[in-house]
Amino acid sequence: MNPGDPDQTLHVYQRLAEVTRDLASTLDLDTLLMRIVHLAAELNEAEDASILLYEPKKQQLYFQASTDQKNATEMLGIIIPTESIAGWVALHRQPVIVSDVHQDSRFFGTIDQILQFKTRSIVAVPMITKDKLISVLEVLNKHSDTFTPLDQEILTVLAGQAAVAIENTRLFHQSDLIAELVHELRTPLSSINTIAYLLQRPEISTEQRIRLADTIRQESERLNELSTSFLNLARLESGRNDFHKAPFDACELLEDCYQVVQSRAVTREISVTLNLPAQRPPVTADRDKIKQVLLNLLLNAIKFNDAGGAIQARIWYDEERVWFAIHDSGAGITEDMLPHLFEKFFRANPDDPSTPGTGLGLYICKKIVENHAGQIQAFSQENIGTTFQFCLPLIP
Repeated sequence: MNPGDPDQTLHVYQRLAEVTRDLASTLDLDTLLMRIVHLAAELNEAEDASILLYEPKKQQLYFQASTDQKNATEMLGIIIPTESIAGWVALHRQPVIVSDVHQDSRFFGTIDQILQFKTRSIVAVPMITKDKLISVLEVLNKHSDTFTPLDQEILTVLAGQAAVAIENTRLFHQSDLIAELVHELRTPLSSINTIAYLLQRPEISTEQRIRLADTIRQESERLNELSTSFLNLARLESGRNDFHKAPFDACELLEDCYQVVQSRAVTREISVTLNLPAQRPPVTADRDKIKQVLLNLLLNAIKFNDAGGAIQARIWYDEERVWFAIHDSGAGITEDMLPHLFEKFFRANPDDPSTPGTGLGLYICKKIVENHAGQIQAFSQENIGTTFQFCLPLIP
């Protein structure tokens, strides 16, 4: 932006006033973040823009959104060190202009190396609302000339409005989640309350008391599963769930998961076989998050399988991706239910006490896989079985 052109400056501020109203009405966090970075790049005539969300408990910045969609998914969740330019902005809560990043000792060049991108200059500003640091917004490489104090001022105004919008979106989802959590808690709590009353009855036999006590145990486990699932969901939907990506052996991970579920499979006389390739290129992802996905799919395959059935877990590679598939020999899923499997709170058999669940597991799996730039899907035939399959990109 030419600081000497008053008409252009007025146009930018008018555009800023228009877009902030649009930001305030956006309640999907991913959509909101993408709008913010595109606006930042547009208003500052920058080659790229990105948002680094701040996690106050860990005091860490991590990559969350960028106008460069081709590479953004590869960078999602990568921690940005506090010694970097963005880290300095977060710690000092002050904006900064760096005209030549290679002359600044704070420049974090690792991302440039990974993405084969050449950063020349940066404007970075803190996104703060109610004295709370939300994130750092930065723009890279002005198309013409260099960044000016006016660019910094424009970005600071946008960052202030965007911080409010991000916090409002988080609060909206938190209130929505709290309402859903309370609704889901009522059933097990009501069951425990009823059982507590029955246990006080003198006519209850010892055998009945044992069965009722076991029901309390089951309901307590369900409450624990609910709380864990809601915590994972809240982190994913608020953008606060950081991903720690590093290379690992996918086949070795599946073998670890096999060891975890094997005892439960043996109890139901279900055989689990692994089909693993000889060549094992490393996968760059958050190992713990992918383990969470695999365990969920394996445990579901055991839960919804017939006693004495079989499960096949397979991994294979193509030129760009690694593929995982979990197939069970259960009753299958009806065609009308398949499109809803990955929806929040969807359960194929909600009234069947033999297959309890929160209806959040597959939804969380989908969010984790998509946050790794992957895809997940399900195939099923009634009386033949179901296959859950997902892929992750092979990042150099």
